[in-house]
Amino acid sequence: MTDTRNAQADLARDLSATCRLTGRFVLRSGRIADEYFDKYRFEADPVLLDRVAAGLAELVPPGTQVLAGLELGGIPVVTALARHVGLPCAFVRKTAKAYGTARLAEGAEVAGRRVLVVEDVVTSGGQVVISTGQLRELGAQVDHALCVIDRAEGGAAALAAHGIALRALVTRADLDGAR
Repeated sequence: MTDTRNAQADLARDLSATCRLTGRFVLRSGRIADEYFDKYRFEADPVLLDRVAAGLAELVPPGTQVLAGLELGGIPVVTALARHVGLPCAFVRKTAKAYGTARLAEGAEVAGRRVLVVEDVVTSGGQVVISTGQLRELGAQVDHALCVIDRAEGGAAALAAHGIALRALVTRADLDGAR
C-alpha cells in the first residue's frame, strides 16, 4: 500500500512539475484561471504518458468494452491506456466531420457497447457532458468518465447530474500536495 501511495505521489509531483503553468488563462468554459495544466506537456513525454496510462488502467471500470478519447487531448491518453488494458478505442470528435465517413466517433464501434469516456483534464465537465450525450445518441452506454487531472472545480458534480461517475488519476489536491 505504501508503494502505491508513493508511486501516486511521485506521479502527481512529476505531472505538476511538467504541466502546471501560472499566469492568466482563459479556460474552455470561459472562466479565467491563474493556473493552467498544459496536458500536451505530459502527453508529449512518452515515459510520463506511459506512467499516466498505467495508473489510469487501474481505474477502468469492470465491463468496459470501448475506450472513447475526446478530441484532442483525450486521444493520446486513450491510445496509451488501450495498450495497457487491451481494449479498442473510439476517437470522438467535437463535431462530425463533413467528408469521408462523416462520423463523430472514429475507430471502434460504440453502439450497444459499454463505453468509458477518457479525457485529459476536467474543470467544468462541459465537454465530457456534450460528448457523452452524443455517444449516447449513437447507442453507447456511458456511465463513467476517466480523466488524468480533475481540477476539482465542479466537473464531477456536473457529470454526476448527467449520470456520469468521474474517476480521476490525480486531483487538484494531489497536485497541490506534490509541490
